[in-house]
Amino acid sequence: MKAYLILEDGTVFTGKSIGSTREIISEIVFNTSMTGYLEVLTDPSYAGQAVAMTYPLIGNYGICKSDMEAKGSSLDGFIVRELARLGSNFRSEQSIQDFLKEQNIPGIEGIDTRALTKILREKGTMNGMITTAEPSTRMAALNKIKE
Repeated sequence: MKAYLILEDGTVFTGKSIGSTREIISEIVFNTSMTGYLEVLTDPSYAGQAVAMTYPLIGNYGICKSDMEAKGSSLDGFIVRELARLGSNFRSEQSIQDFLKEQNIPGIEGIDTRALTKILREKGTMNGMITTAEPSTRMAALNKIKE
């Protein structure tokens, strides 16, 4: 299913929906870690934010619940270049896709997270929307984001 990340500056990224399909409007931030995506997903300091991971492949070692920073996730959304479908770790208890669905976290994969990070570095953190609904007009989506 297609998904869209629409930034308040009007930039639109098109990718594939991961996790929950609910629509969110959130502050978009990025994380440059090469490992530790589960810790990012469960770090309470990211509450109310959608996190873009700059490392290109996320989810390759699955979800090991003993590594969680909190009992659940406080993230609004999750943005990745490529989501691994199968975790390759003997400790893995579930896939990252199943974890995102279980935690009701919407996300998007298949976008250029380097370009997104560059925008955020140059223009600063901004609000954005992750949605699976095709916006009828860019202005309608932008108005929703700015509300």
